[in-house]
Amino acid sequence: MTDTPAVRVRGLRRTYGDRVALAGIDLDVTCGEVLALLGPNGAGKTTTVEILAGLRARDDGEVRVLGEDPARAGLTWRSRVGVVTQGAADLAELTVGEAVRHFAHYHPDPRDPGEVLDLVGLADRARARIRTLSGGQRRRLDVALGVLGRPRLLFLDEPTTGFDPQARRQFWALIRALAAERHTTILLTTHYLDEVEALADRVVVVAAGRVVAEGDPATLGGRATARSTVRWTGGQRDTDNPAALVADLTRRYGGTVPGLSVTRPSLEDAYLELIGAPS
Repeated sequence: MTDTPAVRVRGLRRTYGDRVALAGIDLDVTCGEVLALLGPNGAGKTTTVEILAGLRARDDGEVRVLGEDPARAGLTWRSRVGVVTQGAADLAELTVGEAVRHFAHYHPDPRDPGEVLDLVGLADRARARIRTLSGGQRRRLDVALGVLGRPRLLFLDEPTTGFDPQARRQFWALIRALAAERHTTILLTTHYLDEVEALADRVVVVAAGRVVAEGDPATLGGRATARSTVRWTGGQRDTDNPAALVADLTRRYGGTVPGLSVTRPSLEDAYLELIGAPS
């Protein structure tokens, strides 16, 4: 861990013709944290990731990733950055093992290919053609290629899109292991808010090319201090003191309160309010 942020962005701007993709984003990612970048389609998430990874030029702003400007960084810098984008290269006719061994040659200090396949749970598929893999297995291979060079920073752009529930949870376990190992910094974009709650230390929400909120998942958008909703059979009330209301109901009913539930706004509720979407 270090006091120097893994990512520091100030005033990041990017347009495509008349469309503003990024309208002056500020962003810091602390070394060793898992940060989730949230926002609706077209909010600028993928553009941000591509600029930070050195895959796309910016129009304006200051960007430092692992201490360097991605637009001018060299091969040494690139060897410390792993990228898993939405559109992976077509390697259909290679075997899983061939692909990992091939890409290992691009890194100055690669992991052992067999170790990487074990890490992502593909050791038993090393001789399988990539075209025969399931969607979840193919995404695991994408991650294997992303971590092959022992990156200090890993970008994951919607990594579990199309996964079934079991594959997503297996993938979460993989990401937790990567985050714990050598304090790898991970910047994740996703539309799955349960994924954010499972993985992220901190959340940044972007909308219309701007940062509209940031915080940890439990407190984002004032969740921790929001009023609770107490529901019971035949009634419902919003309150700042749910314990007192439940105690009053318990006395009123002489014991168990039928149909009792106490809820605060979910991460989804907070997110939808932040981006101005109907809940």
